[in-house]
Amino acid sequence: MATNLRFNQVTPGLDRADVASRYRATVEMAAFADKNGFDMVTLEEHHGAENGWSPSPLSTAAAVFGATERIGVIIAALLAPLYNPIRLAEDIAVLDNISGGRLMVVAGLGYRPEEYAAIGADWKRRGKLQDETIDTLLKAWTGEPFEYRGETVRVTPRPFTDPHPMLMIGGTAKATVRRAIRFRLPFFAAAPLPELERYYYESAAEAGFTDGFVLMPSGDAGKMVFCTEDPDKAWAEYGTHFLHEAETYAAWQTPDVHSAMKSSARTIADLREEGIYACLTPDECITAAKNGGLTASLNLHPLCGGLPIDAGWSSVQLFADKVMPHIQPE
Repeated sequence: MATNLRFNQVTPGLDRADVASRYRATVEMAAFADKNGFDMVTLEEHHGAENGWSPSPLSTAAAVFGATERIGVIIAALLAPLYNPIRLAEDIAVLDNISGGRLMVVAGLGYRPEEYAAIGADWKRRGKLQDETIDTLLKAWTGEPFEYRGETVRVTPRPFTDPHPMLMIGGTAKATVRRAIRFRLPFFAAAPLPELERYYYESAAEAGFTDGFVLMPSGDAGKMVFCTEDPDKAWAEYGTHFLHEAETYAAWQTPDVHSAMKSSARTIADLREEGIYACLTPDECITAAKNGGLTASLNLHPLCGGLPIDAGWSSVQLFADKVMPHIQPE
């Protein structure tokens, strides 16, 4: 049973003091999670969002690693084509050394053309940009000289992890599966798509690639949990925050985009019925864990949609006190 904390620092209104408080709370909650047996912190990336949705996950990961000793960080997803490949290789290598190998990166293309336009990247060339970036990362992390845009370059230091930090290709299309196979990397599906899982393993077998794997949410694994003794009260007090995130995310989606977090709810009641966001009692969390109801993961989202920081702390503390003792391995 994996226990995860998700953070994206969403701050409706972008009050500067509130933004700063949310970033500090992210680091402080991660440190608490590290000391209380949680497995993972999940970060993500978007740009130009009116609510400040997580534009700098690498910087946030660095702060988390500086405050923790054990817990892993996964960036799902990092929009790799928006970075200079050499600088990205250096930044990830340094983070891998700082953390002692606790960083995992899902390299995604993204689905918002405006994010590419904001930095002058060509949306229509995103596939080629992704290929160049992944190729550069893998060569750079060897520590050996290689050819990059007509120059011989070398990236140092090498990552702590041998041969390189955990890097997965993320997406929901067959083209992303083929990219993962081509680069001999795992595939991270953003939605329950068993047909892509089959396609990955079939393609890997044809290519003679035997070390790959697929990570994919299934069943209720994508649920965002708020742990509370009174779910009805929590929905009444915080439902607007859950709905804010759901509506923001839904507004970015196009019909061809698949995501375990994609909601069609327009009211708090609809959102609660839909089940992507869940207010669960400690006993319900324990039951879900033991029954596999959340498919071997419990995902807390303590600052969801601008949720009050003290409310987020109450959820994390309650989970640590009343759930973790029952689901941690002996």
